[in-house]
Parts: sequence; C-alpha cells; structure tokens
Amino acid sequence: MSFYWGECASAGGLVPDELVTQVSPNHVAMLGTERRPVRCTALEGEVGQQTSCSIYHQRSSTCREFEASWVDGVHNDHCDKARAAFGLPPLEQEQVDFLVPIAI
Repeated sequence: MSFYWGECASAGGLVPDELVTQVSPNHVAMLGTERRPVRCTALEGEVGQQTSCSIYHQRSSTCREFEASWVDGVHNDHCDKARAAFGLPPLEQEQVDFLVPIAI
C-alpha cells in the first residue's frame, strides 16, 4: 500500500527515504511492496515462522493502521488475504488472545 510522501524523513516524517519508492507524484511505497512477490524491505525474518518490522517505530500510517485479525476482537479480511498470499491460514481468535501490544 502506498502512503503520502510527507511521511518520509526528508519531509519531516518518520519513514526513512532510502526505504521507499515513488509510485505517484504524491505517494510512495515501501521498497518491495510495489512488485510481486510482495516483500517489504523492512520485514525481517521468515513469514510463517517469526517476523518483525525493522522500522517499527518509524513505520508509515498504512502499517500503523493495519490490525491483525481479532485484535480487539475484530476480524480483518485484509489480514486473511495477506496471510493467504503466503499460504497461511486465517488467524483464529484464540491465536491472538495471547498477543501483547507493543507500545508505540
């Protein structure tokens, strides 16, 4: 997903400029998300095993607003689709009950 270029560090935002690519005059995307197969440059680890975001505290609004399914008891169809793209089944509510949110 793209986001407004103003979120980049050079414009006063948090997202490191070297990790984005221009997708339109006003929007950028994280490197790796603008092509197939999708793999964000900031994603560390192995999908399906353990992953983390290398710029978690500097991530874009697109990432900040995305919630895994069942966080706060709400299902997210976009989460299911993202998992399916990597051959993973949808999350069940019981799987996220143990997750502890990371402070921003």
